[in-house]
Amino acid sequence: MDIHRLELFCKVYELGSFSKAAEEIRLSQPTVSGHIMSLEESLNQKLFDRLQREVVPTRAGELLYGYAKKILSIRTQALEAMEAYGGRISGRIRLGGSTIPGQYILPELLGRFKRKYPDTTISLIISGTKRVGDMVLQNDADLGLVGAKINDQRLEHHPFTRDDLILVAPADHPWGKRKRVTPEELRTAPFIIREPGSGTRRSMLEAMEKVGVTLDQINVVAEMGSTEAIREAVKSGVGVSILSKRAVTNELALKQLVSIPIQNLNLTRNFYLIYRRGRTHSPLAKAMIEFALQDIKDRHPDPHEDDD
Repeated sequence: MDIHRLELFCKVYELGSFSKAAEEIRLSQPTVSGHIMSLEESLNQKLFDRLQREVVPTRAGELLYGYAKKILSIRTQALEAMEAYGGRISGRIRLGGSTIPGQYILPELLGRFKRKYPDTTISLIISGTKRVGDMVLQNDADLGLVGAKINDQRLEHHPFTRDDLILVAPADHPWGKRKRVTPEELRTAPFIIREPGSGTRRSMLEAMEKVGVTLDQINVVAEMGSTEAIREAVKSGVGVSILSKRAVTNELALKQLVSIPIQNLNLTRNFYLIYRRGRTHSPLAKAMIEFALQDIKDRHPDPHEDDD
């Protein structure tokens, strides 16, 4: 079974198109189609149904895809191991970052890693905490940085750095000049929250529940899938929200938003470095994990766990 044809097969499978696959790998569409047909003939199986405007994998194609990804992953690990044996760390590493660490923390860390290992290519996907955890578990990411612990024993968690969540409101909000609000008052305000699966949402609700405020008691006027969307909605007067301080630093400085302390409510959380427990990592993934863990030690010799 030809490795190159398996690579082409996976690309067509993932993009759902011969033309898109050909464009991405810089081959002609007839060339890609020819390789797929040759693969089908060698396996005596039809791998794709060619419909009018899309390419749909058959059951045989779905079965082959799982094995093809494993074969290509082993091939990559072998090449990286040979490079590492020769003293050279190279290859591609895949990381997942939940919204805040993915946008405000990982880029700087990855920049330093890239300077140390210039022959590497880094792929960073930013999504919700739950999705990042799924990516690591499914081997779609070598490691991740998330905003809440994920309840899955297959994942290793290391506290990476701390983050402050704050209650924010428009500058002209009635709470704008208050020194603090009580947890009970949170039930009266129009609230904008992140979507289910978000680490920010989970940390916010866990903290509020400790002072007797539950999700069904909050006047939720909107759920949004990104911190940026919530930040702009708060600025526009849609409601108040609890967001990472990192995400609203400029708006606070420009007095477009105000931060209001909540009485008796601790909204500090940890970000966690996660990876699959027991997984055999590539030399590059091992180097990235060691680099990140050393970064933790350098900045926080004894990072504190969450109170729970």
